[in-house]
Amino acid sequence: MNKEALSLEAVSAAAVADTLRISTCGSVDDGKSTLIGRLLYDSQLLMEDQVAALESDSRKHGTNGADIDFALLVDGLEAEREQGITIDVAYRFFATPRRRFIVADTPGHIQYTRNMATGASTADLAILLVDAGKGLLTQTRRHAVIVSLLGIRDIALAVNKMDLVGFDADTFRRIAEEFTAFAAGISIDRVTAIPVSARHGDNVSRRSGRTPYYSGPSLLEHLEAVEPPAQSAMGLRLPVQWVCRPNQSFRGFAGPIVSGRAALGDEVVVAASGRASRIARILVGADERQSAQSGESVMVTLADEIDLSRGDVIAAKDQRPQLADQFAADLVWMDAEHLLPGRQYLLKSMTRTVPVQVTDLKYRLDVDTAEHIAAKVLELNEIGVVNLSTAEPIAFDPYAENRESGGFILIDRFSNHTVAAGMIRFALRRASNIHWQALDVDRSARARLKHQRPTVLWFTGLSGSGKSTVANLVEKALYARGRHTIVLDGDNIRHGLNRDLGFTDVDRVENIRRVAETAKLFVDAGLIVLVSFISPFRSERTMARELVEEGEFIEIFVDAPLAVAEARDPKGLYKKAREGHIANFTGIDSPYEAPVAPDLHLDTASSDPEALAERVLRYLMERGYVPLRR
Repeated sequence: MNKEALSLEAVSAAAVADTLRISTCGSVDDGKSTLIGRLLYDSQLLMEDQVAALESDSRKHGTNGADIDFALLVDGLEAEREQGITIDVAYRFFATPRRRFIVADTPGHIQYTRNMATGASTADLAILLVDAGKGLLTQTRRHAVIVSLLGIRDIALAVNKMDLVGFDADTFRRIAEEFTAFAAGISIDRVTAIPVSARHGDNVSRRSGRTPYYSGPSLLEHLEAVEPPAQSAMGLRLPVQWVCRPNQSFRGFAGPIVSGRAALGDEVVVAASGRASRIARILVGADERQSAQSGESVMVTLADEIDLSRGDVIAAKDQRPQLADQFAADLVWMDAEHLLPGRQYLLKSMTRTVPVQVTDLKYRLDVDTAEHIAAKVLELNEIGVVNLSTAEPIAFDPYAENRESGGFILIDRFSNHTVAAGMIRFALRRASNIHWQALDVDRSARARLKHQRPTVLWFTGLSGSGKSTVANLVEKALYARGRHTIVLDGDNIRHGLNRDLGFTDVDRVENIRRVAETAKLFVDAGLIVLVSFISPFRSERTMARELVEEGEFIEIFVDAPLAVAEARDPKGLYKKAREGHIANFTGIDSPYEAPVAPDLHLDTASSDPEALAERVLRYLMERGYVPLRR
């Protein structure tokens, strides 16, 4: 091969019109890596030593016998070569005289759906591969739904491995018609079906004589000719990633321009506060610039001193983003532990991270039929539509208008793992028409009237551990000292406020959410609130703590080993659970997550309730929650 013809410089010197970002997707072993490898090979962008290495690797790791295994060009991980599957997202560049391409080779295995979504999130077009011998599979449809949610409206349907079905015309037409009908229901605007054999090169870079029934372009010809999606007309969006203040005379705001452009003198606004100013300076690296475009990372200074910090968004004054704390969104769930509405997660949008709750799971999407299915949870790789409520308003644009400012991820608060990817649809109307009412008598005034420091005493532990017994004794002691108290007991609350809830994980989360909000209201009233609930999940106990002020929540772990609690069994519940009459019973077939660092640890197996109640009372007196004397 001629190295000069292979050099990227020679390609770059050609008449390149633009760059098309492509994501390959489809089920496992449908040939995505092989197809990309064939495109790289046919584009003659491989050096001689790369070709030699490919031939050598094909003999060691290949799956095509004596033939070159083109998948090895992109399967870079050793585990990928050993298993013959793609695990991570691999990005590859190639070019023709007409266009440059950036291709994301994404995994097809259901276990790595999150990686597929990552690779597709920045693509203009998706190549969806289908094994001609297998037809459309659930994972094929799942990937099609995900690329549709991610805003991709153009799909090249590569019906691969046509050589294994004798290049049969009926097989190709059946798959193309079936997918086109499916795509119409998930907002895919254009489907271009092409019969290919990635291994042998049929209809990949050039048209094949073995498919006389197909008169359309080869895959590469289609990629060269397809119109890229129109650029968003959205104005400037610059999420602040870092505030640079090296001295008193310079205050810069650094971050990526995710849409629009910035120019000297442009009028801008801080999305959250509405404060306006003008761009005074633009720096890209060490260079002063007159302007900067979407995709560039910049540092700007403003003409006025404005309070700005990480997470704020600088926007065009005449195109300010929406601001809301409640909105509807599409959600792709990516965690083995299923989504529980009511549980608190972290939402990261651009450079902003805030606590969030899924307030409502409206429906789950059946990826095979595109039907909306009622559901209480989302499990791994399922897709649903949800309502979200953030702890504070965030600036955003609907995902359909701006991918960067409309997309987000959900993060588990304890493991810090990404558990979901989301796309904002719209702000909920009630988010903009409900406001806090100012009250003249506040929580401090109510606490002073009662001469006490309001707080939540949160008793958690297994059924039968002694929570209610100790809580009752503590309240009696506080009452004897003239304190103002209220007890929220798990069984009692389920007779009224939470009578509509069962004992599934979803209902348990909602049970604690309601009780935590109720406890917060009583703290606002100046009371000492004693909460006696199993409250099995750490996440919900953390949520309850964060609802009140610092120092107003005391977690008390009433600890009794399961054997001890079960031996007591005052209500006969463990016996019924063991016999299968009660489902989702904590400690038997539903987990209890013990506190890691409780404020108080009470061992009810070695101490009597009166002594433990005295410990709680002493703790409160030593820390000033109640007076030392009666």
